[in-house]
Amino acid sequence: MEERKTFCKMSDVASEYEKKLVTADEAVKVVRSGDRVHYGLFGGIVRDLDLALAKRTEELENVLVMDTIWNYPEPPAILQADPQAKHFKYLSTHMSGLDRKMNKQGCCWFIPVQFRENPKYMAENVGPIDVAMFQVAPMDQYGNFNFGPQLAEYWGIMKSAKKVIVEVNPCQPIIHGMQNTINISQIDLVVEGQARPLPNIVAKEATAAEKKIAEHIAERIESGSTLQLGIGGMPNYVGQKIAESDINDLSVHTEMFVDAYVHLYKAGKITGNKRTNKGKMVFTFAMGSQEVYDFLDDNPMGYVAPVDYVNAVEVIAANDKVVSINSCLQVDLFGQVNSESAGLQHIGGTGGQLDFVMGAFQSQGGKSFLCTPSTRTNRDGSVQSLIMPTLPQGSIVSAPRSATHYVVTEFGAVNLKGKSTWERAELLISIAHPRFQEDLIREAEKMGIWKNSSKVQY
Repeated sequence: MEERKTFCKMSDVASEYEKKLVTADEAVKVVRSGDRVHYGLFGGIVRDLDLALAKRTEELENVLVMDTIWNYPEPPAILQADPQAKHFKYLSTHMSGLDRKMNKQGCCWFIPVQFRENPKYMAENVGPIDVAMFQVAPMDQYGNFNFGPQLAEYWGIMKSAKKVIVEVNPCQPIIHGMQNTINISQIDLVVEGQARPLPNIVAKEATAAEKKIAEHIAERIESGSTLQLGIGGMPNYVGQKIAESDINDLSVHTEMFVDAYVHLYKAGKITGNKRTNKGKMVFTFAMGSQEVYDFLDDNPMGYVAPVDYVNAVEVIAANDKVVSINSCLQVDLFGQVNSESAGLQHIGGTGGQLDFVMGAFQSQGGKSFLCTPSTRTNRDGSVQSLIMPTLPQGSIVSAPRSATHYVVTEFGAVNLKGKSTWERAELLISIAHPRFQEDLIREAEKMGIWKNSSKVQY
């Protein structure tokens, strides 16, 4: 009898799937002028549905389309069909390089958010979301679709969504974790999309300055630490330095899962012996090479969870020796950190940087590192110090001076916690490029945060 009940249940699931299965062109007919549509997140952004919606460009007006980081080489089909944004308004809560280019062209707009708050923001402040679209893995025998290696604010979107459409991609890996599936009963329409590999984000080789920064950080990491790394050449090089060292017994609690973690695991450095989610590599989205997706596919050690859990300061801090490593764009002599803009030009969103800066510091024995090369070379060939007296007009303060812990350049790492304004100025000037140090001292004197008589030796 029990076997028969199970068989009937599976038959019901298959029948419901067939009832909801439509083509992409049929699915997008639910979108109307004035609707707010969500395309999904990261490697879960819909592609076939985007192509289908673009075909309806001339029929629609003032459709708001949201997503988080478009990581494909070509723009969304809706913007290729509507480059002047007369029919579609495209909005992003972060920004990729292509998003920034489209922003300059006037067809992409940024939504400032605190990433950790996105589920609540989507559920209570954006809404309603008329149509939510997600790319998912094929349905299992129980009627569940796995979201793949991105979850973040999906359930906040779901709470606000009037209609939910899933685009099935056989290339989506199956990821273990918390609230990482959606059932056929919670879905309005199913589209079987093409088998499309997830975006491959291959980090550039670390520069000479980034390698020095990584070395300063690696020498401050202890065995038993819990790591949070960003993407790019520098974090990957930190991973390489750890792999070459005698540091071991590491854990992972991170916003973004990247290649460096795979390499550290293969080097035998990751055990997962931490306080929360012991044995699990916790993240809210993954982006990297195909090796990352292959590693996480049906791997019980991988653990994707909503961003309001992963980035919660108290959850981060519950682990011992949390090490948070993130890049920034500029630091002023007060210790204010800009990681989002170059003056008035938007570069990227806040993400979880501030959450991990605070969570790492509150962790027993934890440290956060905000990293930047000491200089940048502008297009006209001039060289600019990225340790500045004050942040330029229009700059966004991503980490306030009260939160900043370690700041790192190729010239060293300094701990600003508990330091007075003049002590901070001295420490930051000490890791600025030598050619700019005297100028910075003069500016600090004008600002009243530099006194020669108050100098101390560190």
